[in-house]
Amino acid sequence: MALEIIETCVNCWACLPLCPSKAIVEAKPHFLIDADKCTECLGDHATPQCAAICPIEGAIVDELNAALNPPGSLTGIPPERWAAAQREIAAR
Repeated sequence: MALEIIETCVNCWACLPLCPSKAIVEAKPHFLIDADKCTECLGDHATPQCAAICPIEGAIVDELNAALNPPGSLTGIPPERWAAAQREIAAR
């Protein structure tokens, strides 16, 4: 049981001080989560603190590769609407 930070991470440092098990490690090109240390905050918090603070949608995934902050969850913009807006802008 462990979470994973993927390549969309921008190393903003928001998650690092919040991890109660000190499982997040500084790495390049993005932070990583030590699977042996990660407890997904069970016993410490109701939700994983790294995902709760992460400002990048989709940067932290669970063991099933499901994003804890999926596209649209932080902005409130549904992915379909965002894609349509991007197409409209590109067509100009």
